[in-house]
Amino acid sequence: MNFINDNPVLRVASILLCFVGGLVLVFTGWQQTGELGGLIQMLIGVGVLLVALAIYNYPYRDRRK
Repeated sequence: MNFINDNPVLRVASILLCFVGGLVLVFTGWQQTGELGGLIQMLIGVGVLLVALAIYNYPYRDRRK
């Protein structure tokens, strides 16, 4: 992860890619009302959004451990 922190363009691009990809997965899964595949797609999208949040928060973690 230090490689991503040393390259801010790569960090911003990966956050943006994960954010947009996660939203696309959530919204397309949301359109499949009543289908199990839509629910699974939305859950994967939420997971991808959490990855974007983790990449964003990584430089601000507590370093006392």
